[in-house]
Amino acid sequence: MTAASDDPSSADAPPESKLTATKQRWAREGRFLTGRHARPEAERLPPGQHLVRDWPVLDLGMTPEIGADRWRLALLGAVENPVQWTFESFKAEPQISTLSDIHCVTSWSRYDNRFEGVSTRHIIEVVKPRDDVRFVVLTSYDGYTTNLPIEDFAADDALVAHSWEGRPLTTEHGGPVRLVVPHLYFWKSAKWLKRIEFATTDRPGFWEQRGYHNHGDPWQEQRYSSD
Repeated sequence: MTAASDDPSSADAPPESKLTATKQRWAREGRFLTGRHARPEAERLPPGQHLVRDWPVLDLGMTPEIGADRWRLALLGAVENPVQWTFESFKAEPQISTLSDIHCVTSWSRYDNRFEGVSTRHIIEVVKPRDDVRFVVLTSYDGYTTNLPIEDFAADDALVAHSWEGRPLTTEHGGPVRLVVPHLYFWKSAKWLKRIEFATTDRPGFWEQRGYHNHGDPWQEQRYSSD
C-alpha cells in the first residue's frame, strides 16, 4: 500500500445523456412507486420490485476501460492513514466472500449473488477515520459520485468487490472493482471505483442531485427525494 495523493480524482462529472434525462423524469413522476412498505423480516422482495435471473446493465452511457494493471483506489479524507491501492495490493488484503440479494431502483431484484473482495469494515480499520467522520463519498472512473452514511458503508455484508459468482467482475458490471452495499438500492454501489473519501459532512452525489433519495432504502421504497 502506498500513501494516497491529495487529489487522485481528476475526472469531471459524467456528461448529461438521454438516460440521465429519462431517470430524472422518473424521479419527478415517482416512477415505480407503490406506496407500500414491506418489512425485511417478513418479506424478502422489497415493495415495487420484480425478480430477474440475469443481471441487467445500467450506466450513464460511458463505460471506462480500466485494466487491472492501471487501476488504483484512493482511500482518503478525514482519516489517520490515507492510502492508495494497486490491484495487486488490493488483492493482498484479507478477502471475504458474501452471498446477498441486490435491488435496483428501476425495479429489478436478483437473489443470491456471490461476491468476493475486501470488507468495507477492513477498509475502515486500515484508514482509521477520525471520530467526526459521518459520511463516505465514492467516485468512479467515469466521474460518477454517490454518498453514504458511514454506518451503511460499514454494514456486515458490504464490500469492495472484484469478483461475482467466482469470476472477475466484467467491465459492464463495474470491473475491475466496484462497491457492493446490498441493503440499499444499487445506485449506491458505485461501479469502476476510484476513490473512497471519508467526510465529516454529507455531499450528495450524481443521482442524489437529480431527484433520487439521499439514503435509498428499498424496504422503505426510498427511490426519490421528497423535496
